[in-house]
Amino acid sequence: MKWASIGGAVAGLAAIGGLIAYLGAEAVLRSLFAIAWRGFWAVFLIHLALVAVMGVAWRALVPGARAWVFIWGRFVRDAGSEVLPFSPMGGCLLGARAVTLTGIPGPTAAASTIVDLTLEFFAKLVYTALGLVMLIHLRPELPDALPIALGIAAAGLAAVSLIVIQRHGFGVFERFARLIGRGWADRSADGAAAVYAVLVSTYSRRLGVWIGFLLHLACWIASALEVWCALRLAGTPLDFRSVLVIESLLYAIRTLAFAIPNAVGVQEGAYILLGATFGLTPEMALAISLLKRMRDLVIGLPVLAIWQAAEGGRLWRRFAPRSTTAGPVGIAGEDDG
Repeated sequence: MKWASIGGAVAGLAAIGGLIAYLGAEAVLRSLFAIAWRGFWAVFLIHLALVAVMGVAWRALVPGARAWVFIWGRFVRDAGSEVLPFSPMGGCLLGARAVTLTGIPGPTAAASTIVDLTLEFFAKLVYTALGLVMLIHLRPELPDALPIALGIAAAGLAAVSLIVIQRHGFGVFERFARLIGRGWADRSADGAAAVYAVLVSTYSRRLGVWIGFLLHLACWIASALEVWCALRLAGTPLDFRSVLVIESLLYAIRTLAFAIPNAVGVQEGAYILLGATFGLTPEMALAISLLKRMRDLVIGLPVLAIWQAAEGGRLWRRFAPRSTTAGPVGIAGEDDG
């Protein structure tokens, strides 16, 4: 792990602690208790459904594959990104690795992951743009619209550049394939050329690409339901459009803060600043952020445990025949004596 990531995580945790101390632990706990278990389970169940649909969006890029494979891979990807102290790329590598353990070829896992990430990035851009339009409509007096619009335009250019690199470059595929295969068991990606060939084939299936994009966009828009439900159950309801603005701009900020593991501290500060625009108290905004952290842990820790058990079982099966054959030989030697 890079020292910069460690420093960012430590600084983020310190920021969360500072916010709780500044706002008052009792006030934050009151907001959490106001949301209560009903709010948590609403957020939990909605998120489970959305992650599953995002797995289906990934599967749309691989015709004939079993849907559960990519749903599982998506859960592993999100768990790695949200629970482990990695950058989002670390979670993507774990997700790609998880689907290879089910029999998906390495080049297919790598190429479909790259395309799925690209489609989701475009969906996030549209989602953020939608949030910006609603922000201008709901709060036309705010001076933040132009900088955000410029940021979206810059991100759009970056997304187009990403497509160009994917269509005409090999280096990114070679590195991704090497990372998936490095240090694992026998099944790994077969090199940049194989990944590139699968990538071109994936983009040629326009229907699957469009299905993947639209499903991602629908999931990002529907993700605002989590906070909307939690706030209603807490007795501090906000209009769905307001929640959508907060959530869309929050994830835009999280994307910019990709270097900080799990956007620790950044998410909490963004919630407080964006929530204040629509009358959300700082205590409730921080409680919502902490509720999401709790949700990620409750989902992510069991997923990572199951994934680790699958990896361990695979390695055990790989080396078990050696120890199994050693026993009978020793017994036979004793009989001969």
